[in-house]
Amino acid sequence: MTSSQSSSPPLIDFQRLVVAVRRHRRLWVTFALLGLVVGGAVAVLLPAPPTAVTKVIVIHPDDSPTDSGTLMRTDVAVLETAKIASAALQKAHSTEATEDFLKDYAGLGLTNNVMQVTVTAKTKEDAVAKAKALADVFIDDHVKRNQAAATAQAKALTDQRTQAQQQLAQIDTQAATEADKGSRANAGTLEQLYTQRADLVSKIADLQNQAQEAGIGTPQVSAGTQIVDAPAIQKVSFLKTAATNGAIGFALGLALGLALAVVTALVRDRPVLRREVSEHLGASVIAQLPSKLRGPKRLWAKSKPVVERKRVAVTLVRAARGERGPLSLLELGAPGVAAGLAVDMAAELAEDGPVVVIDDLPGHDAKLLTAAGDVKVVEVGDPSIKRAVYRLGVGTVAPGTAWTDLGYLGTETVLVVRSGHANTLWLHTVARQLADCGIPILGVVLVDPDPKDQTDGTLWDGLHTALRGRASVVAAKQTERPDAGLGPVEPPRKFVEQEPERPIDWPVEHAGERTVESPVAKPVEAKRDHLDAPTRRLSPVPRKPEERAPEQRKSEPGDSEMPTKKFAPVQSGPES
Repeated sequence: MTSSQSSSPPLIDFQRLVVAVRRHRRLWVTFALLGLVVGGAVAVLLPAPPTAVTKVIVIHPDDSPTDSGTLMRTDVAVLETAKIASAALQKAHSTEATEDFLKDYAGLGLTNNVMQVTVTAKTKEDAVAKAKALADVFIDDHVKRNQAAATAQAKALTDQRTQAQQQLAQIDTQAATEADKGSRANAGTLEQLYTQRADLVSKIADLQNQAQEAGIGTPQVSAGTQIVDAPAIQKVSFLKTAATNGAIGFALGLALGLALAVVTALVRDRPVLRREVSEHLGASVIAQLPSKLRGPKRLWAKSKPVVERKRVAVTLVRAARGERGPLSLLELGAPGVAAGLAVDMAAELAEDGPVVVIDDLPGHDAKLLTAAGDVKVVEVGDPSIKRAVYRLGVGTVAPGTAWTDLGYLGTETVLVVRSGHANTLWLHTVARQLADCGIPILGVVLVDPDPKDQTDGTLWDGLHTALRGRASVVAAKQTERPDAGLGPVEPPRKFVEQEPERPIDWPVEHAGERTVESPVAKPVEAKRDHLDAPTRRLSPVPRKPEERAPEQRKSEPGDSEMPTKKFAPVQSGPES
């Protein structure tokens, strides 16, 4: 078991997520560009309505340098009330609803005493008139509110002065009564009354002064609060508006595209890394091929995918040569690449003799029709397949595949899989179906891999079926017999396990007058040609002599050369 299989997978594989988002870059780039175009189109098709802007200076009676803008925020809130809006509509002689007009204007505090009023309307004249009316109504309301506050304060001071004068009259009465007593008057009481009288006189004088000041009102407020900038139509730059709307649309489209790419990567569960593809298929990634070039790169790097494909074809042919059965290429999401790879492999094998390519791809890919020379492309069931010297099958393992027919394409296979094409469940289905059919997967050719994928796509526990485990054996056989190729195609044979050869001695045992030979096997350690390959050697099951042709019976070796054990006959006892 590999280390990746022994450890539990993470809840969210961020490496896979980043790779999936990068592979979907066309999706989110398309969304971003679409947002940019829509934003620019909105600026053209839906231009901004006429907007009038005016500035009003607002004087506050209790203003101070330490004010943090609270008074101005209060003025803005008052400006955006229904009372001000209704009064402005009446002054502008407009029949627009108050609720709609509240949505068409806004106030903004520029400083502690300067407020900007912005009004939008259907026409420029209407916008200017509404802005002027709104500013005038606000100024009148602001002055009236301050004047009302000053009047109320003056009235309150006057009431306090009247109450103090009444208290002073009572104290004067008490002091006069006490003074009429003559010698019987209490000096302490008189002194206390005179002190209270002096305080009340001073208080009444202060209230009188304050009432007079309050009665004057707030002339600085009424004189200072005014329109400093007359209402005017705000100039709108078309390019600036289009750029702003386009930037907003680009940002929104990019965010939406990235979100959709992330959700798609999490929901669809399509492996894109070499590590994931090898784990789910149970075979190592032995090569990888880029996809079709897009954009201007096709002009100067058009032959690069073809060169890479031919290099992979040479690698597969070199590793698969030997005395083995036919090989098949099964595609999953890359029929064109599989067809081109099959043609390149067949052209490489054609140097050793005629090659037959069995085309089982749906739709008959056009690349297989370009095969020429000693390469012949046929369909499944063609009679010429049985007479072929070398054959190479090309098929598919996409949904809807007839799994039982894959054995006619080859006894071993190489999968050509496009990265991110199939989900995890289907990769498991392919591996299970091929295992049930008895077709070992020699390796996986990954198409369109991520260029920044640095994961290892090798399964270290699959040496008995991997190409790398047989490369040294094939090289040794080719050294001994340089003319070795794929070998003649033989019909499928049944295989059984063959025990290692053991030398057999036949000692003689004397039992009465008969000589009995009993086999005694001496165990000898079996020699293995390749210590790394744990696969047992298989030999064909010999048929019975009566089922073979007479000329084959004559050429068979004698019984002494066969590894069949001999058994002694059963002896009869004395009573028989």
